[in-house]
Amino acid sequence: MKNLLIIAYYFPPSGGPGVQRVLKHIQYLPNYGYNPIVLTVENGQFPAKDESLLKKIPDNILVYRTKIYEPYDIYRFFTGKSQNVAVDVNVIHKDDTKLDIKERIAEFIRATFFIPDARIGWTFTAKSKALQIIKEHKIEAIYSSSPPYTASMIGRFIKRKTKLPWIAGFRDPWTDFLTSPKRWFLPKLIDKSFEKSVFNEANYIEVAWQGITKDTLQKYPDLNKNKFIHIPNGFDSSDFIKIPKQNNNKFTITYTGSMYGRRNPDALFRAINQLITDNKIHKELFQINLIGRFGEEVHYMIQNSSFVDSIKVVNYLPHSESIIELQKADILLLIVDEAKESEEIVPGKVYEYIGIKRPILAIAPENSAIAELLKETQAGLLAHQSNINGIADNFLNFFKKWQNKELLYQPNDEAISKYERKNAAKDLAELFNQIIG
Repeated sequence: MKNLLIIAYYFPPSGGPGVQRVLKHIQYLPNYGYNPIVLTVENGQFPAKDESLLKKIPDNILVYRTKIYEPYDIYRFFTGKSQNVAVDVNVIHKDDTKLDIKERIAEFIRATFFIPDARIGWTFTAKSKALQIIKEHKIEAIYSSSPPYTASMIGRFIKRKTKLPWIAGFRDPWTDFLTSPKRWFLPKLIDKSFEKSVFNEANYIEVAWQGITKDTLQKYPDLNKNKFIHIPNGFDSSDFIKIPKQNNNKFTITYTGSMYGRRNPDALFRAINQLITDNKIHKELFQINLIGRFGEEVHYMIQNSSFVDSIKVVNYLPHSESIIELQKADILLLIVDEAKESEEIVPGKVYEYIGIKRPILAIAPENSAIAELLKETQAGLLAHQSNINGIADNFLNFFKKWQNKELLYQPNDEAISKYERKNAAKDLAELFNQIIG
């Protein structure tokens, strides 16, 4: 068994989809000859916490935690927000959102000083601890998980110090992405130099969706494209609890995750309102469950919808409980951000949706990676955010089948099965086989 050092900020008790990729890697890598040893934070200000995920860490996996100096209290000070307000879902706005002076100052600080991101304070303790772990456990290779991109910077430091082979994992692109702060030229130049050096120096770049590779090679066409390896996210069927299919007395649509800024339910709400106005559905016959974390703009949309009584908002649930809620639903809602990257974005949760085998109502570009995935797996219907009639038609299609007690869809089980998480861990292990030799 070969020892690997895994560098990950998002790790239990952190919740959210970003945790699942690393957590499943460490669960299944031992099946393929690798023993992961984890370096993470001990006091991270996670957007969501899920203590139940601690039980998912195998007993024999060593986890080292070091202190991080988190800066989001500065943001809260300038904006006057309380400690219990989630920062991440309220710093990403729609393009036409007007910010007050305090928010503009906070955004300037974030864009100017937090390079590559607000987790840079972790480097002060992580670097020395990583070197200690490498010495004590005879580490043979390194894996870093980003975002935050600070994890990649720690990986780069270790690579330079030890010459150990390193795979840099990415769940999202780095600079100029929809969640990136809008930096002025000097911090932007520094950030891009960090980004390019990581892509140059890592042995492999493991990406969760193909658009990350396209984005990077467009920015840096001189990079070696053969270093970029696509290992998609997936689902773990062992997480699914067998429950009897229930017959809901209302047509039930469920969404899990976060919504903010350019990922919002506006198009869906407009489509449903059109159906109600045309007397094609009645608001008493459906229920929308929104489970997770939502920005202030999204809460405003919910409260001002014409069918607010048909919407149930539930705060973040432990992963096991959110799975059950998905299994209880008639259809699952997927919304992709309205952004220049929309055609390439593949949210991690879509694989869990597919694995649970409930039909998906997707709001995303028609010519996109999500559209290809849904076509391959026969997992649902899709229409663009601007196609309100198309969204309404898809909603009504599912609703009528539910009303008539018909089969809502017929998924491609064979295509779906290849997205089991253990397959992703196997692919990652094969990469380590190549660089360790």
